[in-house]
Amino acid sequence: MFEIRSTKNKVILQIVLLLLTIPYAIPLIQMVLGSLGGTGLANYKAVWDTGVVPTYFRNSMIISAGVIILVYIFSMTAGFGFAKLHILGKEVFFWMILVALTLPEVIMLTPLFVTFQRLHLFNTFFAVILPLAALQLPFMILLARNFDSSIPNELMEAARIDGASVTKMFWYVILPLTKPIASSIVVLTLINSWNSYLMPLLFLQSPEMQTVTLLPQYFQGEFTNDQTKILAAAVLTAIPEIIIYLLMQKNFEKGMSAGALK
Repeated sequence: MFEIRSTKNKVILQIVLLLLTIPYAIPLIQMVLGSLGGTGLANYKAVWDTGVVPTYFRNSMIISAGVIILVYIFSMTAGFGFAKLHILGKEVFFWMILVALTLPEVIMLTPLFVTFQRLHLFNTFFAVILPLAALQLPFMILLARNFDSSIPNELMEAARIDGASVTKMFWYVILPLTKPIASSIVVLTLINSWNSYLMPLLFLQSPEMQTVTLLPQYFQGEFTNDQTKILAAAVLTAIPEIIIYLLMQKNFEKGMSAGALK
């Protein structure tokens, strides 16, 4: 990691970084300002008065928590196996998993719909949690594998000499060192699952099962399109993601730099 020492170069770097953030900041600022248009904070009251905000938030929290748990467990164990264990043909399996990154979500909707109908999982949270977790696993396994590869093998050798099994090495040696990449996996998984639109729209037909991404539909219809309240709903749905990211920002950045740039 390089370090900039001169004041001039630091100022230039700050200006460049500020300019780079402008294209990303403008839409967010416009969203907040647009949500306050017309009646101001009353737009947020109108969103809350729909009566579905607590239910939709609860449903999104259940789905996001389920996806995070599945992705964390399988990405950490698979990343450990691909990085540290001697498994016959593991590179072939790893690249087969990476091929799944090329699969767009939309082409899976029809076969998933038929499958869930036959398994009687349609209109249940499992119908959203399972495919969302499967879609995110390839990239998260890649991050976990790259991070685990940077952990010195000498630590595992020392644990093996002390009589530790593979399970104990994973639990007591690897997991305590993977807090940064774990934070990255949790934040990225939360963002992707919380913002999911197609899966809940198709597989959750009951109004009491729907998620926050469907909240703006209350102000969108054939004869109505209240943009200020739609933007207010969008701001409300983004708040939990922002809070989680701020709480885990330090470890998230460490994990991304160590896992993605290995």
